Amino acid sequence: QVQLVESGGGLVQAGGSLRLSCAASGRTYSHYAMGWFRQAPGKEREIVAATSWSGNNRYYVDSVKDRFSISVDNAKNTVYLQMNSLKPEDTAVYYCAARRALGSSFYISRREYDYWGQGTQVTVSD
Repeated sequence: QVQLVESGGGLVQAGGSLRLSCAASGRTYSHYAMGWFRQAPGKEREIVAATSWSGNNRYYVDSVKDRFSISVDNAKNTVYLQMNSLKPEDTAVYYCAARRALGSSFYISRREYDYWGQGTQVTVSD
């Protein structure tokens, strides 16, 4: 079992930055692929970014490319989402997710993940 706890959300003006953190506990997560998802009111939960367990392979949804960056710190059992140049349309609850995985694969479907955090609210004002 893996427990995930997100932090770092908040209210920021358009153009600003936030860094989300997702701390994992329980079984070691060094062999877990990780993902960040978000869900805006009235919309489905969508993938934002994903990384292989090694951190060598990463995926970004087109709307956040060149603005967001996902990274892992295995020593701290933490995955980060650095969000720059934030836009009002980035407003959502952000969730991190994990699934057991080896190799260089990342996963972009929410159905492929086994563990979820409770979410952290990100609100971008214009």
